[in-house]
Amino acid sequence: MVTTSGQQPLLVVALCYAPYYTAPLAVLVSPPDGIMGSLLLPSELRSIEKLREQELEEARVIQNLMMPAHPLRLAGVTISHQFHPVTEVGGDYLDYFKLSDDTIGLYVGDVSGKGLPAALYAALAVGTLRGIHKTGMEPDRVLSLLNQRLLLRGIPGRHSAIQYALFDPASARMRIVSAGMPGPLLLRGGNSRVLHIAGMPPGFFSTATYDELSLQLEPGDSLLFFTDGLTDARNIADHEFGVEGIEDVCRRHAGESPLDFLGHLFSAIQDFTTNCRKWDDMTAAYFHFAG
Repeated sequence: MVTTSGQQPLLVVALCYAPYYTAPLAVLVSPPDGIMGSLLLPSELRSIEKLREQELEEARVIQNLMMPAHPLRLAGVTISHQFHPVTEVGGDYLDYFKLSDDTIGLYVGDVSGKGLPAALYAALAVGTLRGIHKTGMEPDRVLSLLNQRLLLRGIPGRHSAIQYALFDPASARMRIVSAGMPGPLLLRGGNSRVLHIAGMPPGFFSTATYDELSLQLEPGDSLLFFTDGLTDARNIADHEFGVEGIEDVCRRHAGESPLDFLGHLFSAIQDFTTNCRKWDDMTAAYFHFAG
């Protein structure tokens, strides 16, 4: 029984069938206008659920369209990626592109939370980044502008970890700034090394600054950018895949194409987490410099 202040008790019963119960559930609601509503039939509930599924599928398609459609191949550089949201849509995002000064930009981001709210915030971050004229701009300045513009939105409880890299094919110089992200990994000569770059995720503090790491790449070098969904993936014994798991894949599949390498990486995580629930989005971008 549901009551409202100053009114007679009102009862509206909607019979619905949840997939995990054999008996109907009684849903009690009180219409704000005090008028008794009609019963919501099971067929109507199924229509609502179907509409929700269609909307989520459309959101998934739109989010995929925000990702690069094809690997980038330019000036001895190849970049490929994989994106695996834990639900229909996720809070991870990435992009890679050629700038007008012939440099190559790449970013990978991870929004706090999961599902549709995180996906909407990811869309905001991507739109903001695409609105920043990055040609000729220092990588740390790109993240500073992203931080300032996200703070203007003032969305409570949301922030975005991110790495932004800028590569100049003419000098083979890679510049990376990072804010709350693991890695990236540098793969060179069959070995891998974690590059530790500190930084506060955009959306927290207006005074945040970002340190830049500069690398002189050699022909054959690769870099793996990834979100923490890969390292945090757990198996049935509650052990994390970890950076060690990624480095093991690097040792076993060094020298393979970016697309093939990512296939091996995500297959290894899939095998590791067999019979376990997936808890986080997983996204990775593989950058290879042939020279």
